[in-house]
Amino acid sequence: MNKHFLYEMIQTASPSGKEFELQKKIMSYMQDTVDGFETDTTGNVMSILNKDHDFKVLLAGHVDEIGMMITMITSDGLAKVTNVGGIRPALYLGQKVRILTKNGIIGGVVGYNNDLLKNKSLETKDLFIDLGATSKEEALKVIAPGDYVVADTDYLELLNNNLAGRALDNRLGAFIVIEALRRAKELGTRVGVYSATTVGEETTMRGAVWAAKRVKPALALIVDVTFATDYPGTNPEVTGEIKLGGGPVLCHGSIINNHLNDALINIANRLNMPIQFEMAPGRTGTDGDRIHFQNDGVPLALISIPLRYMHSGSEVCHLNDVEQIIELIAHFLAELQPCFNLSPYA
Repeated sequence: MNKHFLYEMIQTASPSGKEFELQKKIMSYMQDTVDGFETDTTGNVMSILNKDHDFKVLLAGHVDEIGMMITMITSDGLAKVTNVGGIRPALYLGQKVRILTKNGIIGGVVGYNNDLLKNKSLETKDLFIDLGATSKEEALKVIAPGDYVVADTDYLELLNNNLAGRALDNRLGAFIVIEALRRAKELGTRVGVYSATTVGEETTMRGAVWAAKRVKPALALIVDVTFATDYPGTNPEVTGEIKLGGGPVLCHGSIINNHLNDALINIANRLNMPIQFEMAPGRTGTDGDRIHFQNDGVPLALISIPLRYMHSGSEVCHLNDVEQIIELIAHFLAELQPCFNLSPYA
């Protein structure tokens, strides 16, 4: 696993709707490994292995992150914002941010006052960004409505192989699907593999739809993060007991293909790899919710990385879980045969 490229991915801002700089880096990183790429006008990148094989597997990990977008500039030079995806406004108070402009990155701070600190129903529209400007005219020289904003955090290695970082949701999934392809190639997989770093999951899930329509896969593996329940205030009774370092998380749910889950469990057992489970009887909140309904119906499994403090500027994961999911998917691809029976009646 190439941690250096993972860290580069985390450092590269990629809010939903502005994922293209990171996608270009992924293509550069993968160009010596794959048979080619497919892209589309919504921004997806699909790294392809064994492109001439009729049996196609779609790996999907979304590359976008939550953030904000500037809506207007006040007369005294403060920027007002709206949310891009499911941000938690209170976590931004007093925090440094990066404003992504057409001319580069401008720094700012999300201001606060006593009224904001006491506001228990704080909304994104209540926030303002101070970039040091003294007037609307001065601010408009460097920023503009429509500019994206992300938290000014990157990554930090913690004890026991844990990692903190911005947008681990879902840089980790995007990283895993490309690394799993690289590892599967080493293991000699022969089926067609389409590792899609999808766009827009945090806002519209548009990337998932376009990727599935274009590839028309026989099956899909979705890689995303899920809520760890191993810290105070969590509720394992709802979705299951999930801990960092406890291994890949498979999903039990109505859109999940049980044969795929069984195959993944069998491979994990042979690799002496621990497996955890989450429950999602309805929607999973991932690209899988849209991919499943494309074409004639796409059989899929969801493999998740346990994550603490989701949708904050410092989410926390365990790198062992990341490495194990890469191995699990790679071995699945290496063993997969086109005759694999996906029927629930088999």
